[in-house]
Amino acid sequence: MTYDYGILLESGTNELEIVEFEVQGSKYGINVMKVKEIIQPMPITFIPHAHSHIEGIIQLRGEVLPVIDMAKVLGLQPSQNGQMDKYIVTEFNQQKVVFHVQNVTRIHRISWNDIEKPSEMYQGGNNQIIGVIKINETMILLIDFEKIVVDINPHSGIHVDQIRSLGKRERSEKKIIVAEDSPLLRKLLHDTLVEAGYDRVEFFENGQIALDYLESTLEEENTFEKVQLIVTDIEMPKMDGHHLTRRIKDHPILKKLPVVIFSSLITDELRHKGTGVGADAQVSKPEIARLVQYIDELAL
Repeated sequence: MTYDYGILLESGTNELEIVEFEVQGSKYGINVMKVKEIIQPMPITFIPHAHSHIEGIIQLRGEVLPVIDMAKVLGLQPSQNGQMDKYIVTEFNQQKVVFHVQNVTRIHRISWNDIEKPSEMYQGGNNQIIGVIKINETMILLIDFEKIVVDINPHSGIHVDQIRSLGKRERSEKKIIVAEDSPLLRKLLHDTLVEAGYDRVEFFENGQIALDYLESTLEEENTFEKVQLIVTDIEMPKMDGHHLTRRIKDHPILKKLPVVIFSSLITDELRHKGTGVGADAQVSKPEIARLVQYIDELAL
């Protein structure tokens, strides 16, 4: 099963499609925009001394791709009957990764507003769950696939060292608004932007809260004194980054604010979605140095 991105949802509608899959009877979800195709299991080459979550590697149309066992990631028993097993071939953060699951059931179209943030009581500090979707009597757990990959290969994440390569820079008084739902990424972005000279950064955990703040500044008639640029992720509960960008760019006053989309979903196939909602720039995680360069150029 291969996905044609040309027939996916229009950008900026605050909707997404998720692929529902199963591991040991529980239901999980992945954003369709991360999925390249779904294939039958194929022979795996074992890699000695690899991370325990890595089953090995496969060769798919000339590309060598790692296979991650989702049962091990989730702390569950491996598949006992592999007849229904599937490989989900994904692309995000500028890399392709295969996830081994026990069944792929269907695709759901939902609103980001219907995704509930996990409670801290059951989420825990090292949990891979970033959202809960209730469909009829079923609960589907949205998985943080970026965290899974970074836990296996920390070098694939954001690092302050990438900023130091830009050299000495003047401290900036520019105020930046960042919409990002991941606490880990908010901390990494804070540290790296401060290292880059941007001390005045305010974080919001989804697009709706960020938009509410921007609209509140209009009441005081000094929006452009309080905010000079917005950085937004795409995947966020309540309001995603594409919809946030569209709302800003459709606003008679806020449209002047530069918006940079910083997401794992910036690929050649999907870049047109950000362009369609009016983003001033798009940067794929984890290219933090390029993000800073765009901020330098675009901040009012």
